[in-house]
Amino acid sequence: MDRQVTQAMLAKERLRHEFLPARVRILFVGEAPPASGRFFYQQDSGLYRAVRDAFVHALPRVEEDNFLQHFQALGCYLVDLCGKPVDRLNPALRRKARADGEPRLAKMLQQFSPPVMITLVRAICPNVERSKATANWQGRHVALPYPGRWHQHRKIFLREITSVLRTEYTNDRVSKARGK
Repeated sequence: MDRQVTQAMLAKERLRHEFLPARVRILFVGEAPPASGRFFYQQDSGLYRAVRDAFVHALPRVEEDNFLQHFQALGCYLVDLCGKPVDRLNPALRRKARADGEPRLAKMLQQFSPPVMITLVRAICPNVERSKATANWQGRHVALPYPGRWHQHRKIFLREITSVLRTEYTNDRVSKARGK
């Protein structure tokens, strides 16, 4: 891997770490950072917009401005199963990269011990299940479709994430997250 790409990946991981909450309440798990260079914590990815919009919809007191600070204050954190982009790999290499990411996710589950985990891409569910077993993690797991191209997937994503967020957070917690 070229040095410039490695430096960019490290910078993204440092940025992600800046938003690590003191206590992770909901761990969001994506497949991998996209090969395009976009990144959830850079606020420039489709996933960022979908998650932000879902939070604003589910918890109206959370505002679009400073969303990542709200996300962090609510104890939310997004990690990836794979540490490197996989969206341009052939299917066999992509499956291998996912399998190789399982121990890493299991370690994060042990480290963070979140009460809730939300998988943001159903295709990685078998990998997440193996990571859960390895970590002996017993929390609530919700698997969502990626809210990308398909309208039906976006509807399901919004409905399910809204249900989880409204169950997990009361108005008092949201107010605290906004600093009120």
